[in-house]
Amino acid sequence: MSLFYQAFGAAREVTGSKHLFTAGDRKVLLDCGMFQGHRKETDAKNRKLPFPATAIDAVVLSHGHFDHSGNLPTLVKQGYEGNIHATSATRDIANLVLMDSCHIMAKDYEWLLKKAPEKEAFPPLYEPRDVLAAMDHFVTLGWHRKFSLPGDLEAEFYNSGHILGSSMIQLGFKGADGRPKRLLFTGDIGRNDMPIIPPPEPFPDVDYLVCEGTYGNRLHDELGDAEEQLAAVINDTARRGGKVIIPSFAVGRTQELIFFLHLLRDAGKIPELDIYIDSPMAVNATAIFKIHQECYGEDVRKAFIDHHENPFGFEKLHYYSDAEQSKSLNDKPEPCIIIAGSGMCEGGRILHHLKNYVGDPKHTILVVGFMAANTLGRAIADRRPTVKIFGDEYPLRARVKILNVFSGHADYRDLLGFIGRMDHKRLRGLYLVHGENGALENLRTLLLEKGVRKVEIVEPGHRYQLG
Repeated sequence: MSLFYQAFGAAREVTGSKHLFTAGDRKVLLDCGMFQGHRKETDAKNRKLPFPATAIDAVVLSHGHFDHSGNLPTLVKQGYEGNIHATSATRDIANLVLMDSCHIMAKDYEWLLKKAPEKEAFPPLYEPRDVLAAMDHFVTLGWHRKFSLPGDLEAEFYNSGHILGSSMIQLGFKGADGRPKRLLFTGDIGRNDMPIIPPPEPFPDVDYLVCEGTYGNRLHDELGDAEEQLAAVINDTARRGGKVIIPSFAVGRTQELIFFLHLLRDAGKIPELDIYIDSPMAVNATAIFKIHQECYGEDVRKAFIDHHENPFGFEKLHYYSDAEQSKSLNDKPEPCIIIAGSGMCEGGRILHHLKNYVGDPKHTILVVGFMAANTLGRAIADRRPTVKIFGDEYPLRARVKILNVFSGHADYRDLLGFIGRMDHKRLRGLYLVHGENGALENLRTLLLEKGVRKVEIVEPGHRYQLG
């Protein structure tokens, strides 16, 4: 029996991850993420799922980031009744991400109705009760614990090294010739030698590979330069009397920044500035990181855990959950570091900080992750003369610094290394997803040059026959 594959998100784009596999009359969905970008367009796509929720028999979640998990409550709200399979850490991260998205959607909607009624406001996609309903469907498993799925599929999680609990998903199935076949869906792949979590596991040999290509046309700076580059930005901004504003994903990226800031403070490489983690979600995510020490890499264990130190707490590091605390930062004239969500500047407290500081050249906006097309974060990273915040135009006069070293995604050198170790004779098809056109086209060219025989860039909604 053949397996059919369709991507209804993260195909020639990097958000809205939804990958549907059909075996006979059974359908298994890998990830159910939220689209991000132009508000009106993405709101419509997020509200209307590309398939009936009741037609899905099972869901497998690679990790808890918003663009992979963010629309699970909509799926359940529209009638999905099956299991959602994930690792334990992914379940906890997803719960946090989804609850936080409820809060942000409600607050942004309320703010626009009150402060800018002339602007188009979109009601929240779901409420906390919908998130709780979705969480009731989770079934958790560890890495390398095989489990069965509808359609006679067998699944197994591999550590993808991207964030806490993140996984590649291997699917086993019988092909049309009756012989066993294996497919690997990479989800988001991390990098080697990143702090806190261990590197991705080597790719197993499979017949089909669905692979991310977010950084398919870029190389990251060496991780060894991370501390020096971060210190240079902080020291330069402090000398100007400014604040360092960092839009950051609350899960993964914020904890990595805290880890590096801890090292810099201990080494005396940055001044004793106050550092504010202005995000209820980041505060709670850090608590989850403390719980799931089984996901740590050896560097964190040796540097902190074995010496009974807290890697996510030190002098002058402040965690702000309360809105009044967040507002009080506007009244602090002295230099400081503010880390706030969301990572792509599409909602949350970072918008208020950007509104206050984006027009002053003494401040620095530090970009530490990928910014998708049509997001405020991309407009800032591209250094456009003006940017739109809460529907109003603001001149971009603050300095913008981009540090690629902190990305949690493999670059094309990493990807070529992972794929290069696979058995190319066995590999019958490689399908590229989760990347913009330029990145995917470049990665495809590089793979073909390396001798990978069949490399396709997945088209949205197109049905691919496997096996």
